[in-house]
Amino acid sequence: MTTQSTLILIVYAPAFVSDDNRTIAAVHALERALPGLRLEWRVTERRRLAALPQRDAWLAEEATRGEFPMVCNNDRRYPVMISGLHRSADESPGGRPQLQVHAKLPLDAAAIAAAAEMLERVAEGTRAFWGRATPHDAAVDIAYQTAPTLEGPPSPRRGLPALKLFEHIRSPEIPYYLGWLNYWSAAAAQAIGFPDPTRDADLLLRARRTATGGWVVQLTDAPLDLDKPAHLDALKRAYERFPAIGGRAAP
Repeated sequence: MTTQSTLILIVYAPAFVSDDNRTIAAVHALERALPGLRLEWRVTERRRLAALPQRDAWLAEEATRGEFPMVCNNDRRYPVMISGLHRSADESPGGRPQLQVHAKLPLDAAAIAAAAEMLERVAEGTRAFWGRATPHDAAVDIAYQTAPTLEGPPSPRRGLPALKLFEHIRSPEIPYYLGWLNYWSAAAAQAIGFPDPTRDADLLLRARRTATGGWVVQLTDAPLDLDKPAHLDALKRAYERFPAIGGRAAP
């Protein structure tokens, strides 16, 4: 699988609590969105794959230690993986630790068709504040919006705005950045002022409401490709519309 054909899905959720079942919920969410997918393999300490006949019980045990280790489908032709990362209070907005869930899969027709459902299911299953699903190449460009240079501040590509580091954002409900598909919980949508029926008419054409009152908002019909001027313009317009994203608006 080449990076050019990879879809990256990330959601940001509250940190682990006791008896946390959100790791299992996230894995089930990905499997339900892609029929036939089974994530029943893990990576051993020797970096080899091992089957997980009791996967959910194993994930539950790992969660008691605050861990969400990677599970995958062991298919070299169609590799899919998901894992979680604990973000400490020092590196999280508002000084509140977070769980970051990260999935990667091939960007083919099936993934494109299921991408919005995948993002919604994983985000709501983990009770995420917000999240996004974006092709790898566009995600790299977007990452430069926060990546500091040797000289100090970020140096974004393609005329995109510079964004604050995660720990400098005042609230976990404020998204750090945009992507092709964006999940905003009800709290995140309120924090950034979405939706406004007049200003967001175009976005609402490609948006869906979730069961918990959140939103999945799609910036472009096809997967985001910043080599296409129309896609780059759509991303820039979204940043202009939501200055709170990335901590750019005054508190």
